[in-house]
Amino acid sequence: MIAQEQIAAIMDHPVHDDQGKKIGDAKHVFVDDVTGRPEWVTVKTGLFGTSESFVPIKGASMVDDHLEVPYSKDRIKDAPHVDVDGGGHLSTREERRLYEHYGLAWDEAWQRANQPGEGGWAHGTAAGDGDGDGRRAQGLSDTTSGIGGAGAQTGTDMADEGVGVSRGGLGESRTGDDAMTRSEERMHVGTEQVETGRVRLRKYVVTEDVQQTVPVTHEEVRVEREPITEANRGQALSGPEISEAEHEVTLHEERPVVETRAVPVERVSLRTDEVTEEETVTGRIRKEQIDVETEALEGDGEIAEGRGGEEGRF
Repeated sequence: MIAQEQIAAIMDHPVHDDQGKKIGDAKHVFVDDVTGRPEWVTVKTGLFGTSESFVPIKGASMVDDHLEVPYSKDRIKDAPHVDVDGGGHLSTREERRLYEHYGLAWDEAWQRANQPGEGGWAHGTAAGDGDGDGRRAQGLSDTTSGIGGAGAQTGTDMADEGVGVSRGGLGESRTGDDAMTRSEERMHVGTEQVETGRVRLRKYVVTEDVQQTVPVTHEEVRVEREPITEANRGQALSGPEISEAEHEVTLHEERPVVETRAVPVERVSLRTDEVTEEETVTGRIRKEQIDVETEALEGDGEIAEGRGGEEGRF
């Protein structure tokens, strides 16, 4: 259960879903006007934090430097849209839609709201009134008024407790000296890392024909005849005069032999390099303009001198 003194630690800190994955950053915390207990937290989601979703703070817990909520990221992103800048108020209809989306018991909560005593924040409010004041909570970083009506705590009380309170959203704001505060939105562009593809190494075997020429030798028979001379006469007459004889010669030749051996030829690996490019992002922001109008006043039958109809823009 998140206590009021933990609100400052929640603001602008990461919010994780029930799987421990980051959803976005907490931007607003809404508290019950009567009890002062935190009821809702809004989370900036989307590619550049352009969408803001309401999440029940019941069942959430602070873990290290982030808030963990017991809901999935998809469920939170699909929550009914509520205009956070629309005066900082949740109507009964809006809160009931949020209760139904998150599977919370609205009827049970409404009975508790109407119980006797200070805990019954809904006294005098019709349960079916979709445009009236619903659960009264307070956006601590949005407006100093409670959702659906004046809260139990003022902006001064919250400032004393160390909770950052400011005027948010666009619209007319007046201070005690009749001055107007002009606000405008600023675009903050960030980046997120997404998976674009995968590359893997796969080794397989292919067979190809290879031709190579090698020299080979072989033996051939050649008949040599020589006449009888004084030098070889003794060898020629060493045998019988007339006889039969046979002489055999063995021939040889070389034949190519193919043998394969596996040898390492190279190493192949994958490495990623970071390439930085410039990309232009277009967004839309709102800003307030203040016009100055003067009117000529009539007095004593004469029109007072003045800058009638003149307008100035700041």
